[in-house]
Amino acid sequence: MIPNRDDLRVSRRTAFVCDERFFWHHAGVPVCGCDPADLDPDRGNYFQSSRHFENAETKRRLRNLVDACGLLDYLDTTTVRRREATDEELTLFHSLSYVETVRSMTAGGDAGDFAQFGRGSFNIARLAVGSGIEAVDALLASDPQIDNAYVLCRPPGHHAERDRGMGFCIFNNVAIAARHAQLHYGKRVAIVDFDVHHGNGTQQAFYDDDQVLFLSIHEDSLYPQGSGPSSDRGEGKGMFDTINVPLPAGSGVGAYKYSFEKIILPALKAFDADLLIVSCGFDASFSDPLGHMMLTSECFGEIATMLLESIRVPSCFFHEGGYSEELVPFCGLRVIEAMCGIEASRVVDPGDEEANGYGYQNLQSWQKGIVDDVYNLCAKPCIEKHTLEKSS
Repeated sequence: MIPNRDDLRVSRRTAFVCDERFFWHHAGVPVCGCDPADLDPDRGNYFQSSRHFENAETKRRLRNLVDACGLLDYLDTTTVRRREATDEELTLFHSLSYVETVRSMTAGGDAGDFAQFGRGSFNIARLAVGSGIEAVDALLASDPQIDNAYVLCRPPGHHAERDRGMGFCIFNNVAIAARHAQLHYGKRVAIVDFDVHHGNGTQQAFYDDDQVLFLSIHEDSLYPQGSGPSSDRGEGKGMFDTINVPLPAGSGVGAYKYSFEKIILPALKAFDADLLIVSCGFDASFSDPLGHMMLTSECFGEIATMLLESIRVPSCFFHEGGYSEELVPFCGLRVIEAMCGIEASRVVDPGDEEANGYGYQNLQSWQKGIVDDVYNLCAKPCIEKHTLEKSS
């Protein structure tokens, strides 16, 4: 039963998967621009310390906004169980040796490239994976009580590779959830990653798999540098089932909407997935310190609506990046509102009006050229491949 009030109409049943323990994850020693203080006049070092970009505040503020504006009353917070993943589940993607290495760092440690973590974070990372699996189970149940789910988890996961962590990620929440859907339910899975950084770990997991479509739209060569070129299109049976849309820095709402309309939505429709999983990062927003894009919270909501209405299958959104404490809550709120089917928000984002007026927000000719090239190189053969499958 979907509750409704006169001022808020909800048409879809959305699970909100959040646990206080996610906020207890510690991302280790600050890195990449927020290093510990360094005062050494002889070497010219005058660096003031600041906190790690991947801290709990952005996610906690999103949860608080969902609560404060009254939307939490309309979300299902009980159907999806929160639990830690088993070793068997973690090794659906990761090697056992990597899992054991992370487990052995009881006081915290370094799981790879920019993947440091503190005491207790091994279990919190397992909790993120296990809760994502439970969300997939709830969505694919014989009599599902929810239509979609938003997993507000930490640490994020899409950079984590089979044998190492990367980019603040320890275990790949999305890759493991998708593999679980494949192995336990026999489902075809489409994964859309709109984090500003390329989802290299998720791509690695399904690069030769024709039962998973992976689509990533990201800033070109940001992180990992050189990762996610349009020439990465899959291999073997999975050829053309990886589509990367590397947009130039400074891309705005127009470039993203055109990319979705030209590439992502047509590929999704052709692939005909049973389950949609979204790596939902908000670091392409106009005020994010780790990206150089110009998206508004309104645009994130529109993107979510386009995805949900394009194929109309059970959908699970996993929170990934996004490091602006001021804007991430509004971006996340707009996505969750879209998931609920809310057409008119009663919450005003004070930054949207200014950001919509920025120069180059509209689609630029050079951006269109890049997207059109990606369509011809990647999306067109993907669409043709799966259209042929249906007709044969």
